[in-house]
Amino acid sequence: MNDLAGAVWRTSSRSNDQGLCVEVADNLVDVLGVVAVRDSKDRSGPTLAVSPVEWTAFLRAIQVDRLRS
Repeated sequence: MNDLAGAVWRTSSRSNDQGLCVEVADNLVDVLGVVAVRDSKDRSGPTLAVSPVEWTAFLRAIQVDRLRS
């Protein structure tokens, strides 16, 4: 895993108060070439690192799903 010490984590403005959210660090693209994702309830737990292309595809899939709902 890449060193994520410089990650700037943010939580979606659409997150709820039930603790069902993730945090994203997208400031690492220029440095490490990844977007990092972690569980907001377990900040010291595992982190998923995906390419910017994969992250964009994930976000688009969510948007398409919302449009279908």
